[in-house]
Amino acid sequence: MPYAQPGFETKICPPGQLAARAAQLTRPLVFTNGCFDILHRGHVTYLAQAAALGATMVVALNTDASVKRLGKGDDRPVNALEDRLAVMASLGCVSLVTWFDEDTPLQRILECRPEILVKGGDWPVDKIVGCQEVRGWGGSVHSIPFIHQKSTTALLEKIRRL
Repeated sequence: MPYAQPGFETKICPPGQLAARAAQLTRPLVFTNGCFDILHRGHVTYLAQAAALGATMVVALNTDASVKRLGKGDDRPVNALEDRLAVMASLGCVSLVTWFDEDTPLQRILECRPEILVKGGDWPVDKIVGCQEVRGWGGSVHSIPFIHQKSTTALLEKIRRL
């Protein structure tokens, strides 16, 4: 008996389809982005808090090349984009997941025009990419403080010491 393709796979949205698919989502729309290489408690807590600010949420992931340009290490990302997209799409708080190869997600922000733009607490609001644009069309921008001091970099260092 063949098994059905997991339903969450339909949440993976190529950039070329983002504007049309985001237009179909219930508003207000939350947008956030990041590498989300090895998902941990800090990530899922942050994502749930971000999603709670609106009705639906789009998450844009850095491509593998984009992650490498961030200088997180030669061995990053650990998980390839295809795998990171699937894991992110499986989360109930995520409505759509897409990606960007540029150094910033500005193009994805412009394509889906979120009412709410969110980043983690290590980003001052005025330094969040897309802040001016989202505020310009009447939206809000948030920097959510971290509750759990977790990081993929620290997790990888711990694994390497074992």
